[in-house]
Amino acid sequence: MRFHLSPEQVAIQDAVRGTLADLWTLDRMHAFAEGEADVDADSWQALMALGLGGILLPDSGMGLLDAALVCEVVGEAAAPGPLIGQLLAVAAVARSAHPQAAALLEGLVDGSIVATLALGGGALVPCARGADWFLTGERDGPLSLVGAEGVSIETVSATDRTRPVSRVDLSGGMAIELFPAGDQMVEKLHDAALVLIAADALGGAQRCTDMSVDYAKQREQFGQPIGRFQGLKHQLAHMALDVEPARAMVWYAAYAHDAGLPDAPRAAAMVKAHLCDVYVRTTRAAIAAHGGIGYTWDYGLNYWFRRALFDAAWLGNPTLHRARAAVLGGW
Repeated sequence: MRFHLSPEQVAIQDAVRGTLADLWTLDRMHAFAEGEADVDADSWQALMALGLGGILLPDSGMGLLDAALVCEVVGEAAAPGPLIGQLLAVAAVARSAHPQAAALLEGLVDGSIVATLALGGGALVPCARGADWFLTGERDGPLSLVGAEGVSIETVSATDRTRPVSRVDLSGGMAIELFPAGDQMVEKLHDAALVLIAADALGGAQRCTDMSVDYAKQREQFGQPIGRFQGLKHQLAHMALDVEPARAMVWYAAYAHDAGLPDAPRAAAMVKAHLCDVYVRTTRAAIAAHGGIGYTWDYGLNYWFRRALFDAAWLGNPTLHRARAAVLGGW
């Protein structure tokens, strides 16, 4: 594997970062959090216009590592929308032999058809009211797309204000079985979801670390920047040391998935567990490093903290995935 990103991968991240910097400002985030929408149409359409929906197509020349790099930048911005579900729905539909699935592929790739992630039964689903289809299934069962028509959706008051969550009953929707129980693609797509959630967590943790360092350079107390105080220096150093080594875990887990390595399932379980813990720790430390302003609604750190809590719970908490990693490791 390469130990650095290619120029093309850097360009993809720069394009996504620049698009979100223009469209997903803090004021826009506040307005979205206080509104009723599940998806921000402008930022979603702008991301899809970059061609992100086609990253996991079999003939794209890209793979899960490239998708993870995109999700990292989206997590860095705490951007809304069901991007992880969209990417995985494209990957599943493009590889399925079901004739009805093929008719959906073009719309999923260009973003005119929206899919969200409802794996593991999908009782609580992000961005459900804005979705046309739900990618759902258990690890030991079939993987299906369920249409929104006939699905029962009940909005709940959730922690994450950037990806609103609803309680969903999929039993009334039309299901398209993409892969039967026991097909290796079911397991692979579940593991891919874990890696992409970990990438979102990495981006958010890095953003909170950067915000804290910048604040420590600007905020003055006793006539000097607070970043000169030894206690805060140590705190910021611990944050950086927590986040930066975790980047290699995300890249390796995505690479292992793309290369079909034997330890890919275990790497996916480990990265989901570790990165979500790192994200929660980092957001808590960032709020503490900012002092009183870090707790305020207007400053906005709460969005990343809330997102960290949802990432940790989404598709299983860190304890569950560490236990699975232990089993896969033969412990």
